[in-house]
Amino acid sequence: MILNIVLLVVGLVLILKGADFLTDGASALARRFHISPLVIGLTIVAFGTSAPELTVSVVSAFHGSAGMAIGNVVGSNLFNTLMIVGVTSLVAPIVVTKGTLSKEIPLCILSCVVLLVCANDILLASGPVNTLGRADGLLLLCFFAIFLSYTFAIARSSEGAEEEKPVASSLSLLRCLVFIIGGLAALVLGGQWFVNASTGIARSLGVSDAVIGLTLVAMGTSLPELATSVVAALKKNPEMAVGNVIGSNLFNVFFVLGTSATLSPLPMGGIGNFDLCYLLGACVLLFFAGAYYRERTITRLEGGVLVMAYLVYTGYLIYQL
Repeated sequence: MILNIVLLVVGLVLILKGADFLTDGASALARRFHISPLVIGLTIVAFGTSAPELTVSVVSAFHGSAGMAIGNVVGSNLFNTLMIVGVTSLVAPIVVTKGTLSKEIPLCILSCVVLLVCANDILLASGPVNTLGRADGLLLLCFFAIFLSYTFAIARSSEGAEEEKPVASSLSLLRCLVFIIGGLAALVLGGQWFVNASTGIARSLGVSDAVIGLTLVAMGTSLPELATSVVAALKKNPEMAVGNVIGSNLFNVFFVLGTSATLSPLPMGGIGNFDLCYLLGACVLLFFAGAYYRERTITRLEGGVLVMAYLVYTGYLIYQL
């Protein structure tokens, strides 16, 4: 048990630092080839902050812990939507742009609906079990391709054209490659240790992989998003939090689950419609928090409601044990 806890902590540190090194190295390499900062932020940095979820979910899928793979994504998205936005708005109210409210948040809601449909084989197709199969994974990856197309369309828009010119890389080519390779190695090794330790702890305590994935693993892999959003709020730039959360959520559902399910079909196991509907409700709540009460602003009061909604969900999971 003690060894598993040590491996859990060391694995999480490797995952977080690996994602950090990978993002820094890839961003510096991209700047060397004069790729605009906007495109870097929408692609490489988005991948970097979701790399922990991708690593844990793919490794879990290969190790036969489908509940942890899916629970990690669902739990991370719940933590992102309710806890990160809630805590950030408690630090500083978040002004939501019109485009985010009319396009990005509805796209996030759509991702929840698509996941809910793909995960209901018993209800919709009279299947023996609810499973995210390879066909579902490929469908999610198709949605991810559409999301990327939308992202690059934004980058080419007039707003993107007005962005600052690409800056020179602060890292040498050799250091870029060391950061990228070292970051990937840390992600792979840390992911294996983290999943093995989490699974061992869960089974020794009689807790399912799904519950561990929805809580402990989800919170751990969401630390990059939490750190980014809180720091942005402290630096008087809290509106970054919503974009950070939405980008991460879409990446998690469409790419992380899409990749995991394509590589190895994922039985839903302990992840049920309650969890998926709660995620859908969280995204709808985020939309209304931005749209009403004070126009296009998530206030401290609304942030408190979001945090409370997450605590209620966590309390429900604990009660079900």
